[in-house]
Amino acid sequence: MIPPSTSVTPGSGATAEASRVMSAAEHEEYLRLRRAATLRHRRTRRAGAVVLLVLTLVLAPLALVAAWVHDEVADTDRYVQTVAPLASEPAVQKVLVNRLTDRVVANVDVEAVTAALTNTLKKNGAPPRVVQGSESLTGPLRSAVRTVVERNVSRVVTSDAFQQAWTGANRRAHAAVVNMLTGSREGALQANGDAVQLDVGVVVDQVRQRLVDAGFQKAAAIPNVDRTVTLFRTDQLSKAQDGMRLLNIVGIWLPVLTLAFAALTIWVAPSHRLMVIVVGVGVAVMAVLLLVALAVARRVYLDSVPSATLPPDAAAAIFDTFVRFLRASTRTLLVVSLLAALTAYLYGPGRAARGVRGLAGRGAAAAGGGLRRIGLNTGLTGRWLSDHQSWTVGVTIGAGALALVLWNHPTVGAVVLVLVLVLAVLAIAAVLAAAGPASDTTEKPGHAVT
Repeated sequence: MIPPSTSVTPGSGATAEASRVMSAAEHEEYLRLRRAATLRHRRTRRAGAVVLLVLTLVLAPLALVAAWVHDEVADTDRYVQTVAPLASEPAVQKVLVNRLTDRVVANVDVEAVTAALTNTLKKNGAPPRVVQGSESLTGPLRSAVRTVVERNVSRVVTSDAFQQAWTGANRRAHAAVVNMLTGSREGALQANGDAVQLDVGVVVDQVRQRLVDAGFQKAAAIPNVDRTVTLFRTDQLSKAQDGMRLLNIVGIWLPVLTLAFAALTIWVAPSHRLMVIVVGVGVAVMAVLLLVALAVARRVYLDSVPSATLPPDAAAAIFDTFVRFLRASTRTLLVVSLLAALTAYLYGPGRAARGVRGLAGRGAAAAGGGLRRIGLNTGLTGRWLSDHQSWTVGVTIGAGALALVLWNHPTVGAVVLVLVLVLAVLAIAAVLAAAGPASDTTEKPGHAVT
């Protein structure tokens, strides 16, 4: 039937004065214009989705790197977690032992020791053969000194006390640098204008108290006039502080902006489910490219470090330790992206997706039927879960996604844990829904079947 067209006379006050039926040509033109408007609308949405998708894919790896750099530079706890394993890394311990041993042995004048021994033997009338033998003791004595020093240095470096000292020293140093770059007045190292100053107030107080305890009562009158020592001045300090402020902004808001672009991409696209698959796969590809870039950077770094400066195994251990959190974040993003794409696919009309949904439904129905047979009927709760199944699934998946967003530095293990919990909740909800009372499909009086 051709839809009627109603014309209204302006100012008549009536809703319609005359109505007529559109001709076939008019109706065809109406449909053509409507299809054209719909097509333009879809093209506009598709173009906007493409632009947002490109921005999301470009910003995804940059957001990961920015967040990692921000954590390492601005977060002392995260930095300490990064460098703490180096103290127990065998390759790094070997380098420390060798360098500390070389420094100690270099301060031992073995030639002077052998010369003193030779003179002593001569003065005491030792046989010439013994005196000549003492002159050749320089090499063995140096080797013996090195062996003893190396053994003791190795015991110190491989001890738990060294690891605690390593962690404490890195924590204090990093906190001091952060305070200087952020302009904080806390800590010993502070920034004042273009000057980097060391606050020695705590040291002054301790020295004054010890002098008083030792009997010098007049030391209590030492004034608190100048308690800072200027270490150096530089006109680059303000630039470094500006860079720190910029890093705080980029490291925090760039990941948020990337998530917002991803959400807008899905919302603007004509097919939301299809765009979830595209965004998930695209972000996963960018995560793989970032992992490849890290592998290339590792190779370039190892080739650029001379073996005389740092052995290859120690250099590799240092690089891997510093970037391990970035690698972990990238792997987490890869897994989450693929899970999002897989979830969107399973909601689609594909044959495999229908098979998985059908298998899950039959399993839940069988489990629910088993509960009913043993007398466990979920009643109104099961009926409500059955009637609101789509809402239950959406809320559960949304809660899992929100948990990952709010998780502080989620790992692949955290993603697996959340996934298991989501699947468990969905399975329980499906079984409870299947264990409810059977839906009444008979027509009730007063209700028409549509």
